[in-house]
Amino acid sequence: MGVDRVIADAQVTRATLYRHFPSKDDLIVAYLTQADEAIRTRVDAARAQGADSDDIIRAVGQAIADDIQRTGFRGCAFLNAAAEYPDPRHPVHQAVLKHRQWFLATLVELFTGTGKIDAEPAARHFVMLRDGAMAAGCLTDPKPIGDTFLRGIEGLLTYRSRQEPAT
Repeated sequence: MGVDRVIADAQVTRATLYRHFPSKDDLIVAYLTQADEAIRTRVDAARAQGADSDDIIRAVGQAIADDIQRTGFRGCAFLNAAAEYPDPRHPVHQAVLKHRQWFLATLVELFTGTGKIDAEPAARHFVMLRDGAMAAGCLTDPKPIGDTFLRGIEGLLTYRSRQEPAT
């Protein structure tokens, strides 16, 4: 998307746009920050429902599956940005890493709450499933992609070992 389209869609002047976002990179970082905040809000809302960790994980997964099926879905903003800005020192890439580190840590915490022993591998598996679903969801019919993603989450919740009580 070009600057002229951003200005037209935002209904601001060029001077206003550049006053708030001196560069394209600044605009992208702001967009990613807003996307990160929206995801954090959805996770917080799922937690606020007072559900157990399994149900919170399911709610996070359902929100992702719903996003994939949204009209106009074009893949994950974070994965797309990382592909465009591969230098790990670049501010856009740093914004991507910050979000992904938070998301993984949050999932580790949620999977720990299930009482099973392999929380970190399960969280990494969830992120991998999410990344694949986000990539595939814009390439083909998103419905079976979302269904497959949710089925994978059920597998993570169902087929992991239960932690043995301490003796």
